[in-house]
Amino acid sequence: MADRYLNFTGTAPGRFLTRRLGLPQPAELRRWSAEYPSFEGVVLHLTAGEPKHSAELAEVLGRTGLDVRTGLDVRTGLDVRTGLDVRAEVEGPSESAARPAAIVLDATAVADVTGLAQVHAALHPVARTVAASGRIVVLGSPVSRDDHHQAAAQQALEGFTRSLGKEIGRGRTVTLVRVEGPVAAAESTLRFLLSPRSAYVSGQVIEVTAAETTAPADWARPLAGRTALITGAARGIGAAVAEVLARDGARLVLLDVPSARQDLEALAARLDGTALPLDITAADAAERIMDAVPSLDTLVHNAGITRDRTLAKMPADRWASVMDVNLASVLTTTDALLKAGALNRGGSIVATASIAGLAGNAGQTNYAASKAGIAGMTRSLAPRALADHGVTVNAVAPGFIETKMTAAVPLFIREAGRRMNSLGQGGQPVDVAETTAWFAHPASGSVNGQVVRVCGQSLLGA
Repeated sequence: MADRYLNFTGTAPGRFLTRRLGLPQPAELRRWSAEYPSFEGVVLHLTAGEPKHSAELAEVLGRTGLDVRTGLDVRTGLDVRTGLDVRAEVEGPSESAARPAAIVLDATAVADVTGLAQVHAALHPVARTVAASGRIVVLGSPVSRDDHHQAAAQQALEGFTRSLGKEIGRGRTVTLVRVEGPVAAAESTLRFLLSPRSAYVSGQVIEVTAAETTAPADWARPLAGRTALITGAARGIGAAVAEVLARDGARLVLLDVPSARQDLEALAARLDGTALPLDITAADAAERIMDAVPSLDTLVHNAGITRDRTLAKMPADRWASVMDVNLASVLTTTDALLKAGALNRGGSIVATASIAGLAGNAGQTNYAASKAGIAGMTRSLAPRALADHGVTVNAVAPGFIETKMTAAVPLFIREAGRRMNSLGQGGQPVDVAETTAWFAHPASGSVNGQVVRVCGQSLLGA
């Protein structure tokens, strides 16, 4: 459904009126397209303190194909490698490619209050110069259990990045990435965040482990030769996930209830995939999946329903139906496929949580409980699935996404859902799909047990 307010604020009268009235001024987000596959403009690589992996990070950033400027001296504004006066170049009013598309700040060495002052010194002169729909990515380290000064400083980065994300505006996003091991393990994550694919991901803290990763033969088609099963695939978010995974080269098996057969088969035909009409809550669902596709690389649990009522008015059948589809089927299917070895080593499981499960929502005790359950499953299963089966487990937690379901929400509630985030607008199904594709990426083996909100940094939730 069209966001008329967003369209209005993009006009000259709309900008004037919203400024005068102090109303939100969302910027149109630039998402991935064949015509706009990567950012235009430079990427500033800054440091705070003396990170041990600065050269390695520069090498990783260099492989992205972006125009990376390293070694900026924040006191002079000069790039120490090229001598370019970056600050003079980017402070003009134009939206030219000279404005930095992104800033990557390596704060992995920050271990005390002095180090935090260096974070401020690095970003204070240049943060406002980032182009519209640009990115700021801060790299941090795991919080120490033994050094409370380091723990305080690294935890402070969370409050800093979340606050910066809420004030920076103009469609720009801010993310903190905690790197446990070699920076190379974060390459797929950095490529995702430093691209138009992450347009609706902001205010998140992503942990990257030291697990080994596999670089794809072709970063443009990283899922080539891999098979993905998507549940709830006939329409909405599931269909968007199918389209993005197909774009990235995956062979698709698309599952949805038999009543959605027509839409499911049409989508499968268009994407050269296989349609599997099946009720995921059926007792033999896992066996039928394995009969249809004995070997999988990616399992995407997207199927979900709502049956809203306040708890006092919710009969047992409405509670049970939501739990069966949204949580029980995910648990039983995942267990069966892992036990049977149907998921290949190096594979991934991506489940769908929700911001409702993280923050709660009136009238959705059943739905919120089921989606919080997904988050709990993800964090508990992830280390064991990786150790025992070589499979990662992660979850996306969508916020307000523009779908047929949200289009049916009453006007004022819908508008509140759209505006109550740092980007001031609803997300698109493709935003969830792009995050799912990042989790499914063969080079994302170091991303495990994460629950990442795709919500434009909603003002609700943790």
